[in-house]
Amino acid sequence: MKTPPPSAETDAPSARIVRGDVFAIPCPSREILTHVSSRWGVLILVSLLDGTHRFSELRRRMGGVSEKMLAQSLKALVEDGFVRRVSYPVVPPFVEYSLTPMGHEIAQRVAALKDWIETNLDRVLDSRRRHEEAVAG
Repeated sequence: MKTPPPSAETDAPSARIVRGDVFAIPCPSREILTHVSSRWGVLILVSLLDGTHRFSELRRRMGGVSEKMLAQSLKALVEDGFVRRVSYPVVPPFVEYSLTPMGHEIAQRVAALKDWIETNLDRVLDSRRRHEEAVAG
């Protein structure tokens, strides 16, 4: 992490960090990278590019995610400032999730990765098959 010289204006921890360094062990950018690049983080971000969704809608769309993992992933993305959570005071609880402006930026980037993977899936699977055949002898 590169930090500017200390001053009264840079007393807050976030104000001292000019740029993160994901290769540095103590850098908080590693944790953020984990939130954004996890399987569920990517799927949440890409799903929310379509607009606002409720928890149950996200869970159905993502298939295979447990309630616990979805809740944890959403919580991390909300804390990081990528996802906005709006809870309405009604019974039963009604909660909606949407992207923040910063979330929209990162979601577009992970969507490009998702698109590349989907477009090149056959190439990757062929490579896996060739590798397995070579290892098997």
